[in-house]
Amino acid sequence: MAEQTSRKRAASQQATLAERLTAAPQAADREAAHERVSELLQEPNAAALAEIARAAPARAMLEGIADGSSFLWGLIARDPERAARLLRCDPDERLAELLAELDELSRAEDRRPLAGALRRGRAEAALLVGFADLGGAWDAARVTGALSSFADAAIRAATRAALRDAHDAGKLALPNPADPEVGSGFFVLGMGKLGASELNYSSDVDLIAFFDSEIAPVAEGEERTPLFVRVTQAIAKLLQERTADGYVARVDLRLRPDPSSTPVAISRDAALSYYESVGQNWERAAMIKARVVAGDSAAGDAFLSELAPFIWRRSLDHAAISDIHAMKRQIHAHKGHGEIAVEGHNLKLGRGGIREIEFFVQTQQLVAGGRDPSLRTRGTVETLGGLVEAGWIDAQARDELAEAYGFLRGLEHRIQMVADEQTHSLPEEPEALDRFARFAGYDGREPFAKALTARLKLVQRHYARLFEDAPTLSANIGSLVFTGEDDDPDTLATLSSLGYAEPSSLSRTIRGWHRGRYASMRTAKARELLTELVPLLLDAFAKSDRPDAVVNGFDRMLEQTSSGVGLLSLIRANPEVLELLCGVLGAAPRLAEILARRPRVLDALLDPAFFGHLPTRDELDGRIQQALSEARSYEDALDRARIVGQELKTLVALRVAAGAATAEQAGPAFALIADGLVEAVFRLVEEELAAAHGRIEGGAAAVVALGKLGGQEMTAASDLDLILLYEHPDDAGDSDGPRPLAPSQYYARLTQRLVAALSAPTAEGVLYEVDFRLRPSGRSGPLATRLKAFRMYQADEAETWEHMALSRARVVAGPKPFRRQVGRAIGQVLHTPRDAARIASDVAEMRALLDREKGDGGPWNLKHAPGGLVDIEFAAQALQLVHAATHPQILSTATVPALDHAREAGLLDDETWRTFRAGARLQQDLTQALRLATEKPFDPDEAGEGLKRLLARTAETPDFAVLTATLEGLQKEVRAAFERVLAGLR
Repeated sequence: MAEQTSRKRAASQQATLAERLTAAPQAADREAAHERVSELLQEPNAAALAEIARAAPARAMLEGIADGSSFLWGLIARDPERAARLLRCDPDERLAELLAELDELSRAEDRRPLAGALRRGRAEAALLVGFADLGGAWDAARVTGALSSFADAAIRAATRAALRDAHDAGKLALPNPADPEVGSGFFVLGMGKLGASELNYSSDVDLIAFFDSEIAPVAEGEERTPLFVRVTQAIAKLLQERTADGYVARVDLRLRPDPSSTPVAISRDAALSYYESVGQNWERAAMIKARVVAGDSAAGDAFLSELAPFIWRRSLDHAAISDIHAMKRQIHAHKGHGEIAVEGHNLKLGRGGIREIEFFVQTQQLVAGGRDPSLRTRGTVETLGGLVEAGWIDAQARDELAEAYGFLRGLEHRIQMVADEQTHSLPEEPEALDRFARFAGYDGREPFAKALTARLKLVQRHYARLFEDAPTLSANIGSLVFTGEDDDPDTLATLSSLGYAEPSSLSRTIRGWHRGRYASMRTAKARELLTELVPLLLDAFAKSDRPDAVVNGFDRMLEQTSSGVGLLSLIRANPEVLELLCGVLGAAPRLAEILARRPRVLDALLDPAFFGHLPTRDELDGRIQQALSEARSYEDALDRARIVGQELKTLVALRVAAGAATAEQAGPAFALIADGLVEAVFRLVEEELAAAHGRIEGGAAAVVALGKLGGQEMTAASDLDLILLYEHPDDAGDSDGPRPLAPSQYYARLTQRLVAALSAPTAEGVLYEVDFRLRPSGRSGPLATRLKAFRMYQADEAETWEHMALSRARVVAGPKPFRRQVGRAIGQVLHTPRDAARIASDVAEMRALLDREKGDGGPWNLKHAPGGLVDIEFAAQALQLVHAATHPQILSTATVPALDHAREAGLLDDETWRTFRAGARLQQDLTQALRLATEKPFDPDEAGEGLKRLLARTAETPDFAVLTATLEGLQKEVRAAFERVLAGLR
């Protein structure tokens, strides 16, 4: 029986291609196809073809091609004699002869004919394969093998030519120029379908070029990378440049490591380092099919052997398996999802398509191939057989998937034969689909659709069963493929449908994450978490008002953080963190930028107290002291102060953004942080100064906060208004250190150092901007003021505005006895009786000046607009200066409590009090929100909807329009109340 089968096989191989035709494409327009073929066969150079076409199978073949394939018909019409010669040959023998001719030509001294020969050879191979495929002489496996064999021969020929050219130019010193590949150290891997010898009819060839620096015989003075880049470019040009003879193959070099930032030829050592450190699971899957197709095969095989541990892991951890699950979900073809449409269906990427069969095979290879070398095979059908033998699938699954694979690959070839285009999608128009169905050998659309959908559904069932136990993501949003280098069209469509304005840019950004572009994403765990979370992230980000801005903000976070695993694990375990990020990254770009620089503050969100607890002063002092106690030097301590300060401020800001803290609570919370930091830094500065200059005997200094810090009304962006007061015995001499300073010079130096310690930029940024202009005599006065001089100045020289500023003074640092002494001095100033009319006049004059200089900007100039915060603060301060002498209980550094005290003392009527209180609360709350969101003045015409909604939520109004109307009305009432208060003082 075996001998009989062998004889039949031998007989069939001796028969001509025309004699072996058992099938033919059908013509949709038979009359037109018949006429076109008849016209060609009447030409003088078509006599041989006409003779062959007397046989019905050959005639049917020609008519089907004339109707269905412009590409193949063009090859026939341009050279009928070649078509006849191919139909009269044994296709296997002719293919072998063609490959031998290319091999011989590539070894010739004269390489000039090579380019034309390669292109003519490709045209002949394309027509030969087309005849054998459409005529049923070759099955799908033989077709893909033939296409791959020709591509291999062409790539080898181009590689030999490029290496010889480099040798002849003196750039390489090849050990054997007659056989240039051997010992060159340069090798080319065929990837994907080329690597598996399963090439498409019109496929690109996916190549990666490598060189071994230890082997490559580079001439003295030559640099390896530029040289082999030129060699690789020469190969690509020889293959894909279009001439009058056509082209050989389109070359894709983008499967190399990190193609956007690496040259087209990469050293093996750099590649190994990349794969071992940041290689992804999809790259492991791609490398399953890699094989050396040209160049130094010994160097290439050694490279693949060394790469084997990356591809084939003996034990696959659960995170990697989750990554494989996520890879599967991201191409959006899981169990029970969606219906299969015939029109426009993508045979490669669509549901039930070729990619699912390949993925079915490759994922199981990744899981089991590390322990079972028998599964380390490249061919899809071959590996299906191996999976049966290894017990991973049953024989029925193998047979059904193998048959479907051959069926779909055959259709894929026919799609590409139509116009020699690398497409995988069926026609969308009914008429075009019917024409294609006939070209594929069916009687029309309906029988074709029936045969196709049966295979697609079968593949889908097997594919879904493979991962039926996989965890399900909460986001089911569409196809998301971020492997390779090209944008996936279905992925771009998904991103557009979600509302992203720049899907291509977004796709490129996410590919960068997967490729380990940032240090935070260079561990396998980080990238596996990312693969799992990407659908969830994109779905959540898309629901924000500025999806692209949110992604950009998240991109900065991944760039800045040192632990992508920590950040992504936090998001995975705590969905509320993702919700918070969406709100912050979309509506508050300033806070988003802070988070991008310090994403580790998000760890604090794991604290159960986060959403209901603002830190106390004792807790803050503990955090600050812990951070500073670990410092190794003064400079390190300043860096650590900045780190802990930014983290503490950001946590308060996040609580406000999340709605876990009100804006009313935020001002005192920010002030508490500043109090603790100023006190701690002041101690550091004093100790550092003392180390250099000693101390003033009997001397003491204190830091006084004014403005927003003094009034405990700080925002996330507030600077610090400070003055430094000191005192010492009248007979005090110079400091007692190695470099003595006089007292005035000593405390001036202390102030300078304090300013630098708080505001000088270091590697960790700036802690606070500091303003000392409210000191006695302003810029013209000394930086530090002796308490005795301060008392005299305030009693004799200070203007009303300076006393108003002093109403917000708080002593925040210094030894407690001296702090009390300073506090009493400030109290004495504020309790001094004053002329009410003069105060009212001075306040009115100051307000008018501010109206002229800073009152523009409409109602959103919350501080200086008529009826803005300045009106309320000035009213409170005027009342305190006028009445504190007789009503000391009204004094308060904070505006709203001062107004409350004035009402309680009968100095402010209820209506005015309510107006001021409402105006202060609304505008302080809005100021808090705006300082979280942006550093620029707020312009409602340019603001995003997310920020407007944040402001409306902060103000507890239905929408932004209602908020604006409320604000404008309230500001008018505040201005009228302010004028009433001043009128009452005159």
